[in-house]
Amino acid sequence: MSIFAQNLLKYINMKSIGKIFTAGVILSLMLFFSPTQASAQDVTPNKKMYGKSFYHQKAPEIVVEKWLSEEPDFKGKFVMIDFWATWCGPCKRAIPEVNKWAEKYKDQMVVIGLSDEPEEKVLRMKSPVMEYYSAIDTKKRVKSVFQVSGIPHVVVIDPNGIVRWQGFPFLSGHELTEAVLEEIFEKYGN
Repeated sequence: MSIFAQNLLKYINMKSIGKIFTAGVILSLMLFFSPTQASAQDVTPNKKMYGKSFYHQKAPEIVVEKWLSEEPDFKGKFVMIDFWATWCGPCKRAIPEVNKWAEKYKDQMVVIGLSDEPEEKVLRMKSPVMEYYSAIDTKKRVKSVFQVSGIPHVVVIDPNGIVRWQGFPFLSGHELTEAVLEEIFEKYGN
């Protein structure tokens, strides 16, 4: 029990049934909303999502209109999909970090940048350089299935096609980091 809860109980007159009920409600709410210890990949359901959660579920089929890079081989690998756009500042700020992950984990993970913008617009963006697989889907098929309402939105899928991490990669308290990725690889790798 937290110190706050202990102090709260000291100040409540426990002789009154109404106050006991109130204290119980307050304590229950405090315990319900208090942070819990969870592993990095297990916090996804407890965070603000900018799309429909597929956490611990089979990922929808990845459909692209056109690959702007070579088409990757997904077999036996984790897949990271980064929904992004050329006009999105946070998306562009994420690219150097995603480049590092794509290089560091290239033997275990395929990274795909998926934009719903036209090919010409994506190809006009010269900086930052995306050093991972790139595709477009102007019909927004995958983005619509995931109901993405804010970008960047990242989805990490294990080799068996199950979503293991999803969301805004910079969300305070739920950031996608190398430590989180390595924990996911260790726990869900083949």
